[in-house]
Amino acid sequence: MKTLLTTVGLLALSVSISAQKIIHKNVYSKKMNKEIETVIITPNLVDGETYKTIYILHGYSGNPDRTYKQDIPDLVSKSQKNKTIYVLPNGNFNSWYVDSPVDKSSQYQTFIGKELVDYIDANYPTIQNRKFRGILGWSMGGYGATNIGIAYKNTFSIVGSSCGALDFNRFGESFHNYQVDKFLGEFKSLPKQYLTFDKTKQMQASNQFYIFDCGTEDAQMIDMNRDFHKLLTNEKIEHLYIESLGAHDTNYWSKALSNQLALFENYFGSEGK
Repeated sequence: MKTLLTTVGLLALSVSISAQKIIHKNVYSKKMNKEIETVIITPNLVDGETYKTIYILHGYSGNPDRTYKQDIPDLVSKSQKNKTIYVLPNGNFNSWYVDSPVDKSSQYQTFIGKELVDYIDANYPTIQNRKFRGILGWSMGGYGATNIGIAYKNTFSIVGSSCGALDFNRFGESFHNYQVDKFLGEFKSLPKQYLTFDKTKQMQASNQFYIFDCGTEDAQMIDMNRDFHKLLTNEKIEHLYIESLGAHDTNYWSKALSNQLALFENYFGSEGK
């Protein structure tokens, strides 16, 4: 009888828990009038429970599948351990996650900051409070996460960038080579709204926490990240800046992103439910 009751109890428990999932979803963007491939990683979902969400933006030429299979290979286990839903939108290889003034089919800032968040909150058991919603990315995704996070201060409370491409003023030929001009036009006529270094006033008033890191051997990004850290320090904008050994490659950002995700969880924990 005891065994039978135990079995019945376990069966009852299993009804209220859905297995951890990696969900591939095409999410419709009204502003772009197209569907955007998105991967949603959930822990085991328990009826009545709500979960933190982190939006993770891949780098130039990346994609959501590569994110959890190669760039952050323990992301699935992290979702279960941290009881957090991870949302991985496809940045279309080279969109730079901007609302492009020259290509109306590339409006990724609005999609990620507004449309995708609305979709996730409507379809998954999220904690619908900015205190438990964050955004981070690396390289191109670091630029995207920083600027989307700042633009949507009432949506995201914590923003992270790893080896982020934060300063177009230093790109030189890379502005063309990495197709930034395809979405933002010629650099000489670039509006200041696309320059991260010009957003300190917004950051001062955002009530957000920021995390930036970069590898000391990252010749592409280290100087701009150091200078952004100095700028934020001078402007008395609360943030955490980390440097460690590493170049602009998967070996570096895989470890750095894992560290940032742990810091995100510490931040969420300090906020309380």
